[in-house]
Amino acid sequence: MEPLKEMFNESFYRRFASAFLKADANFDAEAFVKDVTRNMESFSLNGRLRNTSVVLHQHMDRDFESSLPVLYAAAPLLPRGYTALVLPDFVSLYGQEHFDISMQALRDFTSMGSSEFGVRTFIKADPKRALTIMGRWAKDPDVHVRRLASEGSRPRLPWSFKLDAVIQDPSLTRSILEELKADQELYVRKSVANHLNDYSKDNVDYLLALLKDWDVKHIHTGWIMKHASRSLIKKGSLAALELFGFAGGAHVEVKELSLKQEVLRLGDTLTFGFTLKSNESETRKLVVDYAIHYVKSAGSASKKVFKLKEVEMLPGQTMSIVKSQVIKDFTTRKHYRGKHLLEIMVNGVVMCATNFEIVI
Repeated sequence: MEPLKEMFNESFYRRFASAFLKADANFDAEAFVKDVTRNMESFSLNGRLRNTSVVLHQHMDRDFESSLPVLYAAAPLLPRGYTALVLPDFVSLYGQEHFDISMQALRDFTSMGSSEFGVRTFIKADPKRALTIMGRWAKDPDVHVRRLASEGSRPRLPWSFKLDAVIQDPSLTRSILEELKADQELYVRKSVANHLNDYSKDNVDYLLALLKDWDVKHIHTGWIMKHASRSLIKKGSLAALELFGFAGGAHVEVKELSLKQEVLRLGDTLTFGFTLKSNESETRKLVVDYAIHYVKSAGSASKKVFKLKEVEMLPGQTMSIVKSQVIKDFTTRKHYRGKHLLEIMVNGVVMCATNFEIVI
């Protein structure tokens, strides 16, 4: 598979330069392509993105205010997607002294390629000013702008720096999340859930208090609440489990845990099964998960919890569960030889465990 950074290749840059030439007759397209592709192979994906912004600024040879109309004129001619993040990246680099028009530009460019990274520079510089503007975005008819209000203000957005002000005072984004908690668009609701899940790392009590104020029975709000609590549920937080009616489980048994194959190689399938029995005196809702302690390169282990299923069990009911998972490497997970621990969890509590071995 071609590396993601190859999105920024010479073909893309020629199209990019052509768009800016149409927007500005004085733009030297050939010189831009020559400069932006120089030493291109040494740059990572985000390195190419940033280099594009820097070289574009050099070749536009304008101050920020006079550059903006050119960006707006070129924008409709550019491909949508990740490469379009050049526009908000340019704004974040060179528009910091022009707060209001920069925020407006970020709002306008986000439908082409999200401004979620670019806007964070302005939140960091002046949290209350930026978040007040983003509070208005949360009411915008454009789904991309509404999502930006939540995604851009996440405390711990992947691939970006932390927003320390929001981590220290999570109430700064409360009005944005309240506005979006019943949004009709899944695209927006996913962002709100991820925003809230960020709080589970630094502000658990705040997150739980907020969720208790929301309506778990609302079709959209309830979905957000459930996904926002996923990390806490995996950890067995009783307060989080109780929000969704998952309680009890002390009198549930996990029996007959078995592996189809105890020694595996990359490409093999880990298949395991077990029996779940409820000895409870009343019907219980249960979250059943499994965890694998993956061996790391140095020999230590790292635990990863996987969702298995949610069940509602009657008193005395018995249920058989079988699960399969292919053993393969990902960009985020590499397998190493050694004994791995498999655990079965009910409502966040480890009920039983066994080992399997990967021999690569």
